[in-house]
Amino acid sequence: MAIRTVIIEDEPAIARRLEQIILKVDQDIEVVHKLAGVAEATEWLKEHIKSCDLLFMDIRLNDGLSFEIFDQITPSIPVIFVTAYDEFALEAFKVNGIDYILKPFDEEQIRATVLKYKSLVKSEQSNFRSQLDLVLQDLQQARSAYKNSFLVHHQDKLIPLKVEAICWFYTAQELVYAYTNNGQRYIIESSLERLEEELEPQKFFRANRQFIVNREAIENVDFYFNGRLLININPRPTEKILVSKAKAPQFKSWLAN
Repeated sequence: MAIRTVIIEDEPAIARRLEQIILKVDQDIEVVHKLAGVAEATEWLKEHIKSCDLLFMDIRLNDGLSFEIFDQITPSIPVIFVTAYDEFALEAFKVNGIDYILKPFDEEQIRATVLKYKSLVKSEQSNFRSQLDLVLQDLQQARSAYKNSFLVHHQDKLIPLKVEAICWFYTAQELVYAYTNNGQRYIIESSLERLEEELEPQKFFRANRQFIVNREAIENVDFYFNGRLLININPRPTEKILVSKAKAPQFKSWLAN
């Protein structure tokens, strides 16, 4: 019997590549539909969820996060998440019996994931909604743990600096500075590596070894030499904020979503 599978992915090339690999690794799978966004997927699944056996879902879609789909539907089938990011408490997916694939994915990853799906079905571990609820609960707890403010020194006083006011972080001479939307600079007692873990990844991106940037402060992006990208941000730093050629696809995906 065919495994009726739906792919929810907003990048057509990735959706086609995923379909090709899925069909190659397991002849029992039939891809019955491909969807590109939260709204489109929600409406389609409301009508057709009972005719599906398995969902492959990108986490970040063109109109939101795929988790929002579960606010309106209650899937009783397994979900395999596909993502370029690992900040969404992904280990919880494994613990609770729901798998994920990190981009760029390959044939071996998908083959292992399909085998896990078949093992779950065969062992009759079919309480997938309960498993999904546990994952979403873990995700909510993880997201609420991100920093909302920093305590900084200013004119012989300690003041709380709201994260939303920070346009970018910069490191120089073993110090980390935060630049705000009103042009103020503050020393942050941390490192960029630690800040990466403390800041909400939907809002902040590690552009390079020296900068972490706030999405809301980015004005535009220029193409630079050798496949790099130049981030134009306000307020403007004295040094250029460049994204390497290797990191450019990840940055563009983050900025687009």
